[in-house]
Parts: sequence; C-alpha cells; structure tokens
Amino acid sequence: MSTLKQINKPISSEMAEFEKYFKSALDTNIPLLRIIIDFLYRRKGKQLRPMLVFLSAKLLGEINQSTYTAASMIELLHTATLVHDDVVDEAYERRGFFSINALWKSKVAVLVGDYILSKGLLLSVKNKEYDLLEIMSEAVKEMSEGELYQIEKARKLDITEDDYFEIIRKKTASLIASCTANGAKSVKASEESIADLKQFGEYLGIAFQIRDDLFDYSNSKKIGKPTGNDIKEKKMTLPLIFTLNNIDHKSRRKVIKTIKRNNNNAQKVQEIISLVKSTGGLEYSEQKMNDYKVKALNILEKYPNNEAKESLKILVEYATTRKK
Repeated sequence: MSTLKQINKPISSEMAEFEKYFKSALDTNIPLLRIIIDFLYRRKGKQLRPMLVFLSAKLLGEINQSTYTAASMIELLHTATLVHDDVVDEAYERRGFFSINALWKSKVAVLVGDYILSKGLLLSVKNKEYDLLEIMSEAVKEMSEGELYQIEKARKLDITEDDYFEIIRKKTASLIASCTANGAKSVKASEESIADLKQFGEYLGIAFQIRDDLFDYSNSKKIGKPTGNDIKEKKMTLPLIFTLNNIDHKSRRKVIKTIKRNNNNAQKVQEIISLVKSTGGLEYSEQKMNDYKVKALNILEKYPNNEAKESLKILVEYATTRKK
C-alpha cells in the first residue's frame, strides 16, 4: 500500500464524498470557465490539504457537514493561489502540464483565480460557517504578506534566517495550519484543541516547506522543477542562508553578486549549489526540518490513539521524506 493510501485509509469514504462536493462547488454556466475548471480538476494534486481537514476532525470528533465545507473552502483557496502564483511567477508549467497562465494568458488566469476564491467565500457564507471563514481569511492575509515580504527580500538579498522562517510560516504554513484548525473547529473541539491543531499544522507546514526548498539542490527529475530554480528566481532559502552565514566576507559578496547579476547563468548557479553542499547547508536544513517534525509529532502525543492520529503521524513522516 502506498503512503498516501495509508494516510487516506481512515477517511477514504469521506474523501470520495468530498470529490463530489468539491466539484459541485466549482460548477458554472460560463462555457470558457467550465473548460478551464475541468482542466484544473483533471490535473489536481495529492489533495493533502482536505485530507488534513478530515483527519484533524476525525482525531477530535465526528466528521460532519461543517467538515466538508471546511475541506472545500481550503481546497478552493489552495487552487486559487496556485493559479495566481503561476501568474506572479510567470510560470508556464504546473505538475508537468501547461499552466492556466500558459494556455489562456495572465488576464484569464487572474480572473479564474478570483472566481475560485469567491466560490470558497460564498460557500462559507451560504452555510453560515463564519468561524471557518475567519480562520481561512487569516490564512489568505498571511499568505499575501509572506509573498510580498519574499519579493521585497529578493530585491535586497538581505534575508536572515529569522526572515526565512517568517516568510515560510506565512506563505506555506499558514494555509496548512488553517486546514488543521478548521478541521478541529468543524467538530466543535475545545479552544485549546483548536489552538493545538493549528500549531501542529504550522510546524508541519514549516517542515514541508524546508523539504521543498531542499529539492532545489537535488538532481532528481521527479520533483517537477529544475535544480537551482530558487536561486534563478533570487529566492534565498535555508541551505543558502546557512552557507552565506558560514563563509568569509569575500566569498559571501561573490555569491550575492552572482545571484544579483548572473542568476540565469547555469554554470554559476551550479557553482553556488556545489558551495552550499560543501559547506553543510543541506545537512543543517535537514536538521531544522526534523526539529519541526518532532515538534509536530509531540503535539499529537497529547491526544488518544486512533486511526486518524496514526495517519497524521504518517503524513508528518511523508512530508519530510517525500521525493517530490
């Protein structure tokens, strides 16, 4: 049995029902929009975020209509942000296929992203799930702030390790934290448990993003993006930040200069990758990732054993050991 099937096992029937619920939430009478929505739906990812909503709910109570609403809201938000991210990054490929941006251009992509986001907002209002909407809206704010903060730091290239963790907490971990918090909220868990699950999601999200950033130094063809892509986009991730903090001033200035002026030079990018590897940047980042993994698992230990808890533990391991 694959790892994802193991994770999904306690909620397999709920995820099957969610598919119908999510698809109906995207329904439209506009022919062009229907074509694009169908294109997106057929190329959906692993759906880890709705899984997190259902597993968090099942850890603390019984899955109900509010849980389906929460899972759909989160997946709609996530899908909208991916469409918008491809416009921001001028990306023409997503999960091995052409992006909406590539096929229908940026104007259509932005409007489609707006439409999907609005469907998530309307879903919460229609079902009077204002508490769930508040949690999701906070994630939208955090994600936008994180993206803008990263753009600012990419211009100056003065990012510190603290800056990096604040960026990934906002950009990635806030959405995952909203999944686990909304899952708990949907089953009317205590405020303490909701806070615990939100913190669990944040730790998981940070570990997940560090793992993603390590892929930039991998030679694997499975990861879906070319090696050195973050450096080419002037994104300063943890392995590179560690290296810059542990080399002499002259070497640091040389690396910064290369990123500023020669970030599209494949040979020079590879030189930076080699330097990061030789100075222990990957090992340091893996240790930090594992620290957050342990923090996430420690939160789960506060709760009674059940199938959902075991799946969440497997998901944490998967997030930090995945190959793509």
